[in-house]
Amino acid sequence: MKIGNETKKKMLHEMIRIRRFEEVSGGLYRGGIITGALHTGEGQEAIPVGVCMNLREDDYLQSSHRGHGHVLAKGGEFKPMMAELFGKTTGYCRGRGGSMHFACVEKNILGTNGIVGAGVPIAAGVGYSIKYRGTDQLVACFMGDGACNTGAFHEGINIASVLDAPVLFVIENNQWAISVPRKWSDRLEDLSQRHSSYNIPGETVDGNDVLAVYGSVNKAVKEIRAGKGPILIECKTYRWKGHHAGEPASLNYRDPDEVKAWLKKCPIKKLGKQLIDENVISQADIAKMTEDIDRELDEAVEFAKKSPLPDAGALFDNLYV
Repeated sequence: MKIGNETKKKMLHEMIRIRRFEEVSGGLYRGGIITGALHTGEGQEAIPVGVCMNLREDDYLQSSHRGHGHVLAKGGEFKPMMAELFGKTTGYCRGRGGSMHFACVEKNILGTNGIVGAGVPIAAGVGYSIKYRGTDQLVACFMGDGACNTGAFHEGINIASVLDAPVLFVIENNQWAISVPRKWSDRLEDLSQRHSSYNIPGETVDGNDVLAVYGSVNKAVKEIRAGKGPILIECKTYRWKGHHAGEPASLNYRDPDEVKAWLKKCPIKKLGKQLIDENVISQADIAKMTEDIDRELDEAVEFAKKSPLPDAGALFDNLYV
């Protein structure tokens, strides 16, 4: 499909925005400023951008424990996201959720999820609610390759198939489930092959090519809105960093040559080079774009630092509707 230059430039901007948020938040975590758990997704930026640029504001998002990029791509803002990482009251969840439990009901972001695979059956339920209400919305559900070996994955996709629920299931296959490589956990060439078990469409795309992700999802979204039920898309990519931001470098369970090979497949550099070669953008434009994003991030960090911590007297607030 033909993708306009302005759309491509927005893709590049959004990918840089996600990358810099991950790098800055990871640095703050390693510096002891952010505590708790933090799972970053450097190298995987093409997937949330390629998916979410096909979504409408009223579509829903169900995310995973590595979900910063998903939230940002769906319209999440730096300040409340950073404040949530700091555990401050100005965060999206008033400082109660942290990295693994971002949620913003106003933007139909239903939450990142600390339990691997748990978002899949939730997405099936949200999809059924859409069908029950008779709208043409959909829910995009992100998961990692490790989630595909959980019972929740199979149960959730099966019930979504039975109900013809409008769900886009997106597997971010970054090759590693904590320290377990893909080749140890299943015998499939492509995880999207599991679509046949539930009689739904499935496809595998290059998760480091934002244009390929965008094109595949664009087609899938049209079919889902037309009432053709759920679709499963696997995006093959790589987790540049450790499982979590605090993982020590001494845990050498990955082949350094493997990591280096994937670093050369950077989705941001790939699109940036293409746009430069096509005279759509210049290196100076990219530098300016990054500078503006960094300035916004600096403001978000200061905002988070100056925001108040939750008061102990509010400990039991917002537990019940």
